[in-house]
Amino acid sequence: MSTREITRENVTETISDNDIVLLDFWAAWCGPCRMFAPVFEKAAESHPDVVFGKVDTEAERELASGFRITSIPTLMAFREGILVFSQPGALQESQLEQVIHAVAGLDMESVRAEIRARADADVARA
Repeated sequence: MSTREITRENVTETISDNDIVLLDFWAAWCGPCRMFAPVFEKAAESHPDVVFGKVDTEAERELASGFRITSIPTLMAFREGILVFSQPGALQESQLEQVIHAVAGLDMESVRAEIRARADADVARA
């Protein structure tokens, strides 16, 4: 499967309706973004069970701002609708593969339990 264009109109549905979603925040003028693009595309072809989305930060400034993107490229990974990875900078092929396998291998019950524990601690401090 190839990458999909992610916009303000389809981002929520894309993240919520798919198990694993990787988003590449990029811009045409960004050299590292252009270097990362073929790595991201190749991974998309190798992992048809994962949604690979590209967010053009120039065309989707509001969306990029909503995700607090301050540096591009930035890669974000979502699992079951939860942001589980976010990192600026172009990754090499082997690094991207590590991220994909780590995200796929997450114990989501543990992730949700950790999120609940943090929320409870925040409430207790308030």
